Amino acid sequence: MEYTGSNYDGDYKNGRMEGKGLYDFPTGTRYEGEMNDGMFHGQGTIFFPNGSKYVAKWENGIAVDGKYTFADGLEYDEPEWLYCDGYDRRFFTEICNGLQPAGRSQLTNRVPPREIPEGCYDCGDGFYNPKTRVVIDYNKKFLRNADDDEHDWIVKTCRKGWDEIVGYKPKLEA
Repeated sequence: MEYTGSNYDGDYKNGRMEGKGLYDFPTGTRYEGEMNDGMFHGQGTIFFPNGSKYVAKWENGIAVDGKYTFADGLEYDEPEWLYCDGYDRRFFTEICNGLQPAGRSQLTNRVPPREIPEGCYDCGDGFYNPKTRVVIDYNKKFLRNADDDEHDWIVKTCRKGWDEIVGYKPKLEA
């Protein structure tokens, strides 16, 4: 464990992780559930640092049946996936709570929206600077260099740091 930066707190049998336990990865991801011979085995849940989770039945370290739930509560269900497809581009909160009144746009599923640095784009997993063509995560750590295709997609579709949010403005009384 000391070499990988991981941590395990739980039952052991013959020096191996076996029974119920908590396995912490160095990335902040955490597994809570059953283990057998040092592998995920039985019922268990992986919790991700962004607030999402994956609840699954595991066999010898492989998930054989499970369900992924996003941080906002949206459950991924492939055959019945109704969220953000080619025909319906609403956010999950708009599906659950209804659309905003006319003139009020929802630009992100986060309330309040994330602040984007000047001159950058919010590309979903971090901020993109088109001058340097670098994507950094939301904690300002390097993620990747964008190729031409990703650059074009981000510039065409993602929220900009210099956009003025246009929305409902109440009438001011004189």
